[in-house]
Amino acid sequence: MQSNVNPSFRDAESTEDWERALISGNGRQGVLCYGSPARLSFTLAHEDLFQPVTEPLPAPLTAPALPRLRELLDADRFRDAARAVCDLAIQEHPGYEQTRWIDPLIGAGTLTFTPANPGDGYLRGTDFSTGVVRQEWAGVTVDAFVSRPADLLVIRVTGTDGTVGVEPIDGTPERPIHYTVDELGDDLVLTGRFEQPLWAGALPGWALAVRVRRTEEGVLIFARTVTGTPAPADALADLPSGDFDELLKEHAAEHGDLFGRVGLDLGGHRAQQLFDAGRYTIISSTGRRPPTLQGVWSGTYSPPWRSGWTIDGNLQAALLAVLPTGTPELMPPLFDLLDEQLDDFRENARRLYGVPGLFAPAHLGTHGRQNHFGPIWCLTFWTAGAAWLARLYLEHWQHTGDLDFLRERALPFLREAAEFHLHFATVAGGRARFSPSYSPENDPGGSGDQATADATLDVQAVGALLRGLLTVTEVLGITDPDALRWRSLLAALPPMRVNDAGELAEWVDPRFPDNHEHRHCSHFYPLYYGGDPEFDEDPALRAAAVRAVRARLRWWLSEASDEMGYGLALLGVAAAHLGLAEEAYAALTRISEAYWRPNLAPTHNRDHMFNVDLAGGLPALVAAMLLRSRDVSADGIARIDLLPALPAAWPTGSVRGLIARGPVTVDLTWSPDTVRAVLTSPADRTVHIGLPSGTIETVTLRANVPYRI
Repeated sequence: MQSNVNPSFRDAESTEDWERALISGNGRQGVLCYGSPARLSFTLAHEDLFQPVTEPLPAPLTAPALPRLRELLDADRFRDAARAVCDLAIQEHPGYEQTRWIDPLIGAGTLTFTPANPGDGYLRGTDFSTGVVRQEWAGVTVDAFVSRPADLLVIRVTGTDGTVGVEPIDGTPERPIHYTVDELGDDLVLTGRFEQPLWAGALPGWALAVRVRRTEEGVLIFARTVTGTPAPADALADLPSGDFDELLKEHAAEHGDLFGRVGLDLGGHRAQQLFDAGRYTIISSTGRRPPTLQGVWSGTYSPPWRSGWTIDGNLQAALLAVLPTGTPELMPPLFDLLDEQLDDFRENARRLYGVPGLFAPAHLGTHGRQNHFGPIWCLTFWTAGAAWLARLYLEHWQHTGDLDFLRERALPFLREAAEFHLHFATVAGGRARFSPSYSPENDPGGSGDQATADATLDVQAVGALLRGLLTVTEVLGITDPDALRWRSLLAALPPMRVNDAGELAEWVDPRFPDNHEHRHCSHFYPLYYGGDPEFDEDPALRAAAVRAVRARLRWWLSEASDEMGYGLALLGVAAAHLGLAEEAYAALTRISEAYWRPNLAPTHNRDHMFNVDLAGGLPALVAAMLLRSRDVSADGIARIDLLPALPAAWPTGSVRGLIARGPVTVDLTWSPDTVRAVLTSPADRTVHIGLPSGTIETVTLRANVPYRI
């Protein structure tokens, strides 16, 4: 019996390139499906399969040198300051003589199926609602999915018999891996063992177990990757098999619930398809861990940037649509990952700057130690990481209203993140300074030097953190002994600067000229989320932000840009927050045209490097064009704007299930003449609703009672 599989798209691309494969995953296991009727390949990966390559070291002990580093920065000796950190690190440990990377996420192996009946007419497609990848040709259908409840790759071949094999992924690992393949009847187990000696806590290896069952219709294949090095028989013993349709029914119920939380109709516009494709990718690559740079897929031993979690914008972009599209279950894996690395963050803060609190490095992997930096990429100077991550805790509360989470998980992290800045920031003459500083990954005026002081991101992120703490304690009814310190630093934060061109500057310190020809745009940080009160209260500052967005967008839309599409998505979200509909749409159009392959998986650069950041960034951009909400303060009032950046290209459409901060669920339908909205809150709530006409309507929502406009 054929299951009801309805591919969300189809194409005829047969390929041996894993980066152009169709994808399926349950967050813990991922599979890349590709090949041709001559031979199909299924390359598997596991969220914990990072090869031990680089032993983690303590962060360099630069705290005693902090006064000297600040003197160098004050004297405009920016590269000397960055170089001084490298010299100190090398003196302490020779391992810092070379750039140290996190360990790479590698593929577990490739399962192959060679059909007895190859043929013509190959087609392939993915059903986003079930996670099933279908490949078919004359008389043959091959369906594959990775079950969420069974944690299992399930493949059904109908219309042909064939040969099943398993082999290591192509390429050469950075350190040797010892492979064996054991055959136990029709079943197979590939075991990989990492080269010894290994350091404490390093993964010793893994096993990829494959169970094969012949049927009257064809072949059933079940596969799972397990970390560690179990005996082949043990790996197979833990491998369930069962009825394909029953396994799919159980999986589709879980996956389909997540995917179906939001429905978008733009009349068939390409953005509608990519919105679905992006959400499918993030859902499929979020398990016990959040998505890495490559989600939960890898067909290589050396993925770009090691495919860990990069938190100076990449991971934030990947997760940016999770809450607005109603899937809050996908956020706790991030918080769990951070919990496991808190001790490293604390040690980073102590060793780098001699202060308590948290220092989160830009690259996270199997550890959270600040090991990756250099004389140009001076990442020990990026102190805003934990403050930016703190914003995600606040976002989760704003979109769920979960007070237990706020009290038990968010508040402790926020407090420690703030503690770092309370000690690190210097205050003189009533003005706080952040030195050293770093605005990812830009160099002022294209100078080549990334070491700076007083990046605008530092002021914005720390300000948002401190305001968030004050709100949280008020909401929870807590009198916190540190509140006076929070208020004092908040009052000392310098105002954001407007440069000579009338643009929001990327550095508060006027020594640093802007560089708009750059993939990052960290000084728009508040506009990715609920905004900043200063932009609402100061028309001149808002106008400066508009000019800066347009200046950065001009570069992105030129032929000079070919980098990091997620940065363009963040820029588009900022434009949408500012109500710049056509600018947001221009960003969306460039992303849609240049950064998505026929397999509907996004790339990092234009048609280059499999990468999932845009899988979160594009849906977030679409959502931001349709709905804007401000942070809810202790008064509980929600502030929601309908269709804040609706482009002319979408004269009619509808969306259901978007979540505004509050939380409030919003369904929208619009045409050139009308806008209809349904708002539902889980609690009694006052809402100020900004209508497309520019008027504001104040309504009172009753718990779980839909309110229609």
